[in-house]
Amino acid sequence: MNNIIKTPISSLGYNFISDQFLPEGENEYFFRNKQNRSGIHYRHLTAYEIEVLVRNRNTSDDWNKILVSDAFNPELVKNCKFYGLVRIGKLEPFCLTFSDLKIPVGLYNSTIISCDFGDNVVIENVHYLSHYIIGNEVIITNVNEMVTTNHTKFGVGLVKDGEDENVRIWLEICNENGGRSVIPFNGMLAGDAYLWSKYRTDTILLEKFKQFTQEQFSNKRGWYGKIGDRTVIKNTAILKDVWIGSDAYIKGANKLKNITINSGAEGKSQIGEGCELVNGIVGFGCRIFYGVKAVRFIMASHSQLKYGARLINSYLGNNATISCCEVLNSLIFPAHEQHHNNSFLCATTVMGQSNIAAGATIGSNHNSRGADGEIIVGRGFWPGLCVSLKHNSKFAGFTIIAKGDYPFELNIPIPFSLVSIDLSKDQLLVMPGYWFMYNMYALARNSWKYIDRDKRIERIQNIEYDVFAPDSINEMFDALQLMELFTGKAYHKKFETEKTFTKDQHIAKGKELLNNQNTVVNELEIIAENFENAKRKTILIKVNNAYSIYKKLIAYYGITQLLQFITANKITDISVLQSAIPVKLKREEWENVGGQLITTTTINVLRTNVHKGKIKCWDDIHDFYSKEGEKYTAQKLLHALASLTEIKNISIKKIDASLLNSLFNEAIETKEWITESIYASRKKDYNNPYRLMVYESEEEMNKVIGSLEDNSFIIHQKKELTNFKKEIASIKKRFQLK
Repeated sequence: MNNIIKTPISSLGYNFISDQFLPEGENEYFFRNKQNRSGIHYRHLTAYEIEVLVRNRNTSDDWNKILVSDAFNPELVKNCKFYGLVRIGKLEPFCLTFSDLKIPVGLYNSTIISCDFGDNVVIENVHYLSHYIIGNEVIITNVNEMVTTNHTKFGVGLVKDGEDENVRIWLEICNENGGRSVIPFNGMLAGDAYLWSKYRTDTILLEKFKQFTQEQFSNKRGWYGKIGDRTVIKNTAILKDVWIGSDAYIKGANKLKNITINSGAEGKSQIGEGCELVNGIVGFGCRIFYGVKAVRFIMASHSQLKYGARLINSYLGNNATISCCEVLNSLIFPAHEQHHNNSFLCATTVMGQSNIAAGATIGSNHNSRGADGEIIVGRGFWPGLCVSLKHNSKFAGFTIIAKGDYPFELNIPIPFSLVSIDLSKDQLLVMPGYWFMYNMYALARNSWKYIDRDKRIERIQNIEYDVFAPDSINEMFDALQLMELFTGKAYHKKFETEKTFTKDQHIAKGKELLNNQNTVVNELEIIAENFENAKRKTILIKVNNAYSIYKKLIAYYGITQLLQFITANKITDISVLQSAIPVKLKREEWENVGGQLITTTTINVLRTNVHKGKIKCWDDIHDFYSKEGEKYTAQKLLHALASLTEIKNISIKKIDASLLNSLFNEAIETKEWITESIYASRKKDYNNPYRLMVYESEEEMNKVIGSLEDNSFIIHQKKELTNFKKEIASIKKRFQLK
């Protein structure tokens, strides 16, 4: 039986905060007055104004509780019921126009309970409007229910005065069992969610993060909902406990409950038809359209949900898009794309620059007795059509997975690889370096497009989009050693079966064969161990090619960073360069912290400072991100030089003219190869007869899809190559190199 409570009509609009939760010496309007920053001077109604309001079929429980500005026009208020203290700003005989909507200023056909209004608002057909502060030139029309409760949290995981801990909202990201849960808060960055979800054995850190969140937001009752200036809300059913910034646009939504919607000049947020959002935070510049369902979620700035997407217990990073699919219990870093129907992402940490294809089910299968598995994927993760992956699995950066069912757990530590299944032999195939060999165009373009599409105004975290960065380079070094190990084992198994070899001996033999590009490697069955939790074999293919490419690109990474250092510091001779290079170079370990690369050592320092109370709040954490972002260029240089030293087995500190000249020439050769590979991989599309067959001629194809020679990205890459050569030529001239 529903519990229907009867109270006197005179109580409607009053006692919003019960006496036990009122600050001492304050009334129920204490927080409301703090929130209302309009600067409008309100006064009581005149007798004439009351007469006009009554004539226009308005009612109030107490006309003395209606306060207005000096520019109030009572003729623009009709058929409204007022309860409690209502304050109304300027009303002038204008129409407000937004898009195709044109509507006169004023308050019409609405029930209004204890609200404040700015200047020249439109409130029309709002059946129940309670406890909101509404800004200037706001349009709200055709809304069924718009109410704020005295214990509202606006999507933040708070516990208000008098509430039990069990009402706190947690986001159960990364794992369905809740073991990596975080408390959502307005302004939470992907790095915050990552640090909080990852270090679960650091109980002091976890407790501090909880404390930071609770202290950053008021636990007092009585805060009003807010609608910022120039926001438009039309044809929407229910808004409950909603805080909305300025310049937002909400049309046709079904339900918004316990939500913060950030919006403003730095990013206008929009929510469209059929959407239902509960217990969440929407960042600046977000777009949410067409039947989206989101529950317990955070959308970082400039992200999008469209076409019936479902986002539940998840964090969606900046500049990401999810359409037509279901995402549960996931932590998604910036620049994620998931556009297609029936794809499924569950209990996964996705580290950015990712693309999930149609029919992909990432984390659909659990291998334990409970829903407690998880998947971790590095930057650039790309599962193909109808890929099915099982918990627990882990993938290095820029892994692409061919269509197929993968019924066993996978651990793919080699970056830039293609994973596929040879059904005829029931083998897992891993091709290291696939992207460099066969699809350099897509790889290079993706890095370029993510930089171009980053719409963030407030860039607290320095997000790394470059393919060649400390995280991917470190993975390439690990991959080199794995290829050496597995190649050496394969060789010894085939040719020296009578002997027993140590791991170091396997590595030494593999290194010898691969460095010499010995063709015998192509004849070996190179078996990768511990890549799949299955009895079938995992075979590495095209290892010779991949090994030489990885070494070439690691060197290229080091040389290009050295070039940037020389140019930025205007170094003109060898001796100055030698003195500028640090004595000790170490290739440190790095972590991807919400898209920002930070050394593991630095993360440990951060944790220690949180423990000691040197870092006291989330703003301090965000300052840490900003400061580390400022250091990143210098730190990346040190990592690049250490990588170059290691891969070339040279001493950069003792660099001379001959070595520098050789490195510059090698960089030009590699840049030429990259540019040619970008062109060649795209050219394959144009030379494919099955692509051409749907056109009457090549000319028609070029009209439809654009000619290869006019491709803007390829033109850009060719210009980059030309400028790269000019830059090296200029440096060579300054250094007097031949």
